[in-house]
Amino acid sequence: MIDYKKLSTYDYHLPENLIAQTPLEKRDESRLFVFDRKTKDTFHRQFKDITDFLHKGDVLVVNNTRVLPARLMAHKDTGASVEILLLKRHNLTDWEVLLKPGKRVKVGNILNISDELKCELLEILPDGNRVVRFIYNGVFEDILNRVGSMPLPHYIHEKLKDKERYQTVYNKIEGSAAAPTAGLHFTPELLKKIQDMGVEILELTLDVGLGTFRPCKEEDITKHDMHTEHYRLSQEVADKINKAKIENRRIIAVGTTSVRTLETVAMKGVPLEASEGDTSIFIYPPYKFKIVDALITNFHLPKSTLIMLVSAFAGYENTMNLYETAVENSYRFFSFGDSMFIM
Repeated sequence: MIDYKKLSTYDYHLPENLIAQTPLEKRDESRLFVFDRKTKDTFHRQFKDITDFLHKGDVLVVNNTRVLPARLMAHKDTGASVEILLLKRHNLTDWEVLLKPGKRVKVGNILNISDELKCELLEILPDGNRVVRFIYNGVFEDILNRVGSMPLPHYIHEKLKDKERYQTVYNKIEGSAAAPTAGLHFTPELLKKIQDMGVEILELTLDVGLGTFRPCKEEDITKHDMHTEHYRLSQEVADKINKAKIENRRIIAVGTTSVRTLETVAMKGVPLEASEGDTSIFIYPPYKFKIVDALITNFHLPKSTLIMLVSAFAGYENTMNLYETAVENSYRFFSFGDSMFIM
């Protein structure tokens, strides 16, 4: 009997050399591992071949968030270096952040980032995060683009040459500390080809936080303190999804962030209505999906909440078998890695 609430249930062996360190030169030439949940058939293709598995009338739901260059290097007046990671904006000047090392920075301390940007520590939160107030002249986002760097996950050790490669080609709304990586495989040309097939592409927004990389450490996963992320779903998009569901057309979520948003809104009732708020939804087996019919996703870390979500969608045993096959076939894993289409 499988214990779905046990953390070790979601472990698997991954050779370190399969962790992708850099993006491929061409986004849509990553590999695509397709799994049909009904027939149990699998296919090994390139991502640009996803059109072979899409149908006229399908609805592709993408997360249009844009990643902020949220990693800042600062120093105290003493000269000590401090890393600042932006987590959540409170207002025009105040942000919730992660400081490394945090213990050396006291409330009231000033951190100097550049000639045009500094911040003051206002508050230490119970979870260890901090609230700082940025001091600057001009437009904060412009300054951030000049002095900040991309907050790449801890398992990526190579320097990113082009910041835009950690952005989807359809990004619009700034606010994320991490990329919705399932969308990194799309190109403008592929999206146009998909639309020309009669597939509808809809957008929502979920600001991806660094908590998405936080490992689950509780052996009883129900005790895991799930991270919170802000989402927005418009009435126009809700109406189009409702219409598609009535007409039995597939809702295909691009990424776990789109899944989390759609299933969060669905918890308030179906048909969907416009919604904005914070979600800490935690999806693991068994879970009955209310909106999502198919999923495009990358390969996720062992024991992560994301592999738990995929296990709930594809079936636990199917997921573990697929991951084992992916390792055997040297698929590239994690943020800059290859992709799965589970339908």
